[in-house]
Amino acid sequence: MPLLLSAQDPAAIEQAAQRLAAGSLVGMPTETVYGLAADADNASAVHRIFEAKGRPSDHPLIVHLAHDGAAHSWRAGVHHYARELPAFAQALMQAFWPGPLTLILPRRHDVAATAAGGQDSVGLRCPSHPVAQALLVAAAAHGVHGVAAPSANRFGRVSPTTAAHVAEEFEQLPEDALLVLDGGACPVGIESTIVDATRAWPVLLRPGMITPAQLEAACGQPVRSRDEAAPRASGTLESHYAPSAQVRLMDAQPLQAALDLLGPDARHIAVYARSPLKVARGVTLRRMPDDAGQAAQELFATLRELDATGVRLIWVETPPPGAGWDGVRDRLQRAAA
Repeated sequence: MPLLLSAQDPAAIEQAAQRLAAGSLVGMPTETVYGLAADADNASAVHRIFEAKGRPSDHPLIVHLAHDGAAHSWRAGVHHYARELPAFAQALMQAFWPGPLTLILPRRHDVAATAAGGQDSVGLRCPSHPVAQALLVAAAAHGVHGVAAPSANRFGRVSPTTAAHVAEEFEQLPEDALLVLDGGACPVGIESTIVDATRAWPVLLRPGMITPAQLEAACGQPVRSRDEAAPRASGTLESHYAPSAQVRLMDAQPLQAALDLLGPDARHIAVYARSPLKVARGVTLRRMPDDAGQAAQELFATLRELDATGVRLIWVETPPPGAGWDGVRDRLQRAAA
């Protein structure tokens, strides 16, 4: 079983930093989800991430950079990993870092090849979670320039938003293989917005809680949609974020119609919806918040909770239109794929 330590203890932060420097894995909280972290420049350590997650080695990881509180202190990490930095990318960093934004940049050829999945680009992010930053700053003091940290779950499954989720995902690992810092529940709850900055214009690769309008306002350029020339990026496979139960997305009216057709006992079904619904006996019902931010914060935890009840089907009301819901909608569509 992984070793869980309270992130409120400075000694735990230092212990985790030393483990990263030694090539071990650490579960760390970020504002989005918990990450399974390793030194991004240590190929053997990064390989342990792929092995623990069961993740294909050509599926790139996001590298997380330290920020010590000084203005733009993440620049040293950016220049360590990126060989080019377009002006619009700099503007996005200044607007949203530290925060839930990942930028894909041209990679220096002598760094982080394993973490980049063999691509000549690299995803960089500066998280805003205070525990993540305390760990990254402490690890930097031990010579760790950046930390590769995909979501701390088995590949394709529901992302973790608490330390307990991480421990459940990797309960087969011994204490000396994984230390998990418990920093509480993640406040954002879904993964970062990803923007491709390897070309002369920004391209949205994965929606998150930062909307295209916010990106465009910050960088002064239209944000284009993903195309065939886009590099591979985390969390962009058609099927992802999936619980064991089958997820189905439906609008409120067909969802109620489906519920009306159920027999007198429907303990194999769970429902997650905003609209008031009449449900048969035995159906597990959870209400989705009307606010997109609150819905994102609880989304993965709710899917995990419903999955743990042993239901075979999870019926989810389709999120409403609007860019603010794009991140939640994206995760649910991939969970249902």
